[in-house]
Amino acid sequence: MLSVAGVLAVNNFGDTREGGLAGPTGLFLIILLGTATVLLIRNMNKRLKRLPERFPGQDDSVVDPTVAKSVTAKPAEPIDRS
Repeated sequence: MLSVAGVLAVNNFGDTREGGLAGPTGLFLIILLGTATVLLIRNMNKRLKRLPERFPGQDDSVVDPTVAKSVTAKPAEPIDRS
């Protein structure tokens, strides 16, 4: 007669000693993704360095978005809900 503990203790997932490729496969994927990330960043930096300082037809009157201007907001009018 099988006890409940005996049924729960049975390993139904196969032999865990064989097929130990999860560790090396994971390491390979991490190294592959890291290498791809480094190469993409290097390529992006090279392309950004090749961009001109100003593009043709670009206006010199363009406002610099990094300069903060003081903007005063007028109070909103109350909404009449009658």
